Amino acid sequence: MRTHARGGRARRLSARALSHATLDALEHLLGGVGTATLALLMLLVVVATAVLCLAGVGLLMAPAVLRGLRVVADRERARLSRWGPEVIGPPPEPRGLRAALASRAVRGELGWVAIHASLGLLLGLIGFTLPFSALRDLSFPLWWRLLPPGESAGAAMDIWVVDDQLGATAVCVLGLGWLVVCVVTMPGLARLQAWPGRRLLSADAGADLALRVAHLTATRAAALDAHAAELRRIERSLHDGTQNRLVAVTVLLGAARRAVARDPAAAGEILDRAQGAAEQALAELRAVVRTILPPVLEDRSLADALTGLAAACPVPCTVTADLPGRCAVSVEATAYFVVAEALTNVAKHSGARHVSVAVHGDGERLRLRVTDDGHGGADEQAGSGLGGIRRRAEAHDGTFTLTSPPGGPTILKVSLPCGS
Repeated sequence: MRTHARGGRARRLSARALSHATLDALEHLLGGVGTATLALLMLLVVVATAVLCLAGVGLLMAPAVLRGLRVVADRERARLSRWGPEVIGPPPEPRGLRAALASRAVRGELGWVAIHASLGLLLGLIGFTLPFSALRDLSFPLWWRLLPPGESAGAAMDIWVVDDQLGATAVCVLGLGWLVVCVVTMPGLARLQAWPGRRLLSADAGADLALRVAHLTATRAAALDAHAAELRRIERSLHDGTQNRLVAVTVLLGAARRAVARDPAAAGEILDRAQGAAEQALAELRAVVRTILPPVLEDRSLADALTGLAAACPVPCTVTADLPGRCAVSVEATAYFVVAEALTNVAKHSGARHVSVAVHGDGERLRLRVTDDGHGGADEQAGSGLGGIRRRAEAHDGTFTLTSPPGGPTILKVSLPCGS
């Protein structure tokens, strides 16, 4: 009986993993369509500039075109870094058109633009067409009777004319085939679309190592600053709250001791006050301890801890968690504090009516997404705690992205390596 239960659970987890992999691949394919469209526009600009340069009138435009090329390539680097290993860009372009064209990075970006504008756009459109075809054919039995006579063949790629329910059911079976094709091919299409960017847009080995060292040095300094700030916050909490309460308890106990002989009733009242102060000190001490490492992470799981945060949030909040296992304690603690800070910001600043928290792990990375329907306009430089979230994420060699246009919605994404 237990064997059957474990087998059923394994199948459910496998199906869930497949669905997540397919949806992630679809998301990145469609995101690749966006950067491929930018690459196509950039390719047209590059070709036009090259023609003008041959005519002797486009040399002044070339530096601006190369800067635009770097901006488009950086968009692709950022997209790829959100899905897998980070793609670190090259150093700034060298001065002078001749030196820039001789740079390996610029040549790689030119090659990527040509490939991504054609192959990347094609793969993205295929990625969009496959699920559309599956949805169209799966739903065909529901609406085929609404089609004009003689036009019911298109749903099955003009393979046959559908004029009865049996034929409509056959189209539905074809839709299941499309669905299987989506599940099987989507991840491969996404990897193939991303391959030119990872191959051509990453810095060379020496520059990559130097940039990586510089990045780790900066994140280490930020982590040390965040650690020092956290120690100062704990010290202030203990000094201003708990310590004062304990001093009050000591004073009250001394007063009660002196009053016992001459006024027992007053001594009892003083002891009641001392007990109340001790209970407040204990509550404040527990609050400080919870900010260091939430006990719920030890007792239960990250999903349960986030559910507790959602229940305490003043804004209605839903939590969706898909975690196949536990991550490192420091990573789970960081994820907990990231969500806690994000929900605090939502309650204080966003004016949202609903917020959702999604957490997903695949054994290698832990991904968090906090979305609210507030008025947007969140600014990392405005001192709302978003800078602290970035420092916490980068201290683990993770990534932090924030999208908050005026009018909303605000989407906060954090990705952390599970084993750090």
